[in-house]
Amino acid sequence: MAQFNDWCVPVVIPVGQHHLRVLTGQATTLTTGIQATAAIVPHHYVTSEHVARALARLGKSAAAELIHGMLPTTKQLRSGDLGEIYATEWIDSQSGGYSAPIKRLRWKDHRDMAMRGDDVIGIRQDPQTQSLHFLKTEAKSRAQLTTQVLTEARAGLDKDGGRPSPHALAFISSRLLDLGNLPLADAIDDALLRHNIPLQNVRHLLFTFSGNAPAAMLTASLQTYSGQIMQWGVGLHVTDHGAFIEAVYGQVIANANNL
Repeated sequence: MAQFNDWCVPVVIPVGQHHLRVLTGQATTLTTGIQATAAIVPHHYVTSEHVARALARLGKSAAAELIHGMLPTTKQLRSGDLGEIYATEWIDSQSGGYSAPIKRLRWKDHRDMAMRGDDVIGIRQDPQTQSLHFLKTEAKSRAQLTTQVLTEARAGLDKDGGRPSPHALAFISSRLLDLGNLPLADAIDDALLRHNIPLQNVRHLLFTFSGNAPAAMLTASLQTYSGQIMQWGVGLHVTDHGAFIEAVYGQVIANANNL
């Protein structure tokens, strides 16, 4: 996990019926954040089993090259990927029951291409009714977050009537079938093909990772939302955004070289 609580100070800000949390990375603990993040980044690109098999069959240098070959090479793509990784990790550890059942970046067309479709979809299954609840997520990573970026994120969340897109759900279902998780794949297919997803079973998460303070902009974005879907905002603030990302990916490469 990204261990947000070990290197960030969380602040909860009430915004009407919606929820906003800001996580601010502390200068004295950023090294912890870099190390914790670097430990989980490779698993978003390649499975542990694949790395272990390459290590056993081909040795350390090949296993390291496997990881190197999956990492994006440009600053912009590394920033975008890390924003999505953090959103996924937050959903899995701090969303109160939702989980992101697949790590999308493993299926990128090319390491230097961005993924398409909904950024992340968290899923929670009601233990009594077995119905699915969805956390449709837009993740944005910017050195300088702007209201225009949040406007773009809002447009993404509002697509398909605010529900997760059929294409995104079909993609998740297919990947779950590949991974052998038939019950959840079937439940997603049922929600997509047999039942219309009710809006009360959908929440939105606007997740930002930025070098400037996000609280005021996220608050304004949530306040101006006039739809029916419960909104969550999470802003991860690291002042030296670019240097932090560079340090994370540098540590990922160093760790791979020392397998």
